[in-house]
Amino acid sequence: MISTQSAVNPERQAPRGPQDVCNFTKRRPPLQRGSSGSAVRQAQCYLNEAIDAGLRVDGIFGRDTRRATRAFQQCARIFADGTIGAQTWSFLSFWANAPGRPFC
Repeated sequence: MISTQSAVNPERQAPRGPQDVCNFTKRRPPLQRGSSGSAVRQAQCYLNEAIDAGLRVDGIFGRDTRRATRAFQQCARIFADGTIGAQTWSFLSFWANAPGRPFC
């Protein structure tokens, strides 16, 4: 007879994923020059981790953040328009949290 107890109450919990290296927000709205706030801080932190962008994490999407975004997009071989949409967020999050960073 197979016990259903182990399926209902596992003996140990599944391991959690790695901690996010940047913890300003979980939101991932589209960002462009002129954007500001915690999502921009998150993106700036990710850019610093992923490509060693050297950005000041100030929450203001200005010229330097746009330039770093384009550099990241070119390195990742995705559409390089200097804005952060869904695809760029996905790549940034993955690259920033991956071992062996920075990549470019």
